[in-house]
Amino acid sequence: MTKPISVHEVTKIYGDGPTAFRALDAVSLEVERGEVMLLMGPSGSGKTTLISILGCILRPTSGSVKILGEEVTHLSEKQLPRVRLENIGFIFQSFNLFPTLTAGENVELALDLQGQRGLAAKRRARGFLEQVGLAPKYNSFPADLSGGEKQRVAIARAVATEPQVILADEPTGALDSHSGRTVMEMLRDLAHRHDRAVVVVTHDNRVLEYGDRTVRIEDGRILSDTVDTASLNKSSAISSQSSGLSDRCY
Repeated sequence: MTKPISVHEVTKIYGDGPTAFRALDAVSLEVERGEVMLLMGPSGSGKTTLISILGCILRPTSGSVKILGEEVTHLSEKQLPRVRLENIGFIFQSFNLFPTLTAGENVELALDLQGQRGLAAKRRARGFLEQVGLAPKYNSFPADLSGGEKQRVAIARAVATEPQVILADEPTGALDSHSGRTVMEMLRDLAHRHDRAVVVVTHDNRVLEYGDRTVRIEDGRILSDTVDTASLNKSSAISSQSSGLSDRCY
């Protein structure tokens, strides 16, 4: 089966000559379907560069990046948005919601980019907000939502286009412990019950229990790649339980 993410010998160098900085150095990894991979490391380790390359936002200096089997490193700038729109959902620490749009409109915007508009898009957006427990907040603006609620809206928007890959950059960094657990439970659910590949960049040791696999990176190189077999064994049990993210919108 085609891997959602496959990276081989990826190097990223910023600048030229004596001032050149090697942010990534021959990094190779694969991310499986149904897996939550935690990407951890100190500031400046290369985490943000790597997730930006996985999201087709940055290009590597050398190496191969395949998203669902498609080599993306040689695609043009006009082709990359199609890869992102069809395959990748993004979740950010700062939520990145549009402040002048309601929660529902923020989700509808993702659907609009795929050509889904009108009443059908509104019903679908409301359905996704319902799955994250925020249907009553459909007409609320981001300024009227808590941090945890904003992040749940961001999750609803990220999954509205049904991407196979979810990339989350410090999704719990701005949240209290309760909201952070709720967000990580949702991301784990997306992986285990909906067979998504989920990559979470984090400094937050509180989320370790939610990862099926932890990749530690430092100075642009992978130091360790550890699989939590106990977590993977639990995934089949989780998939048989009821969840806040039901199958209705998927």
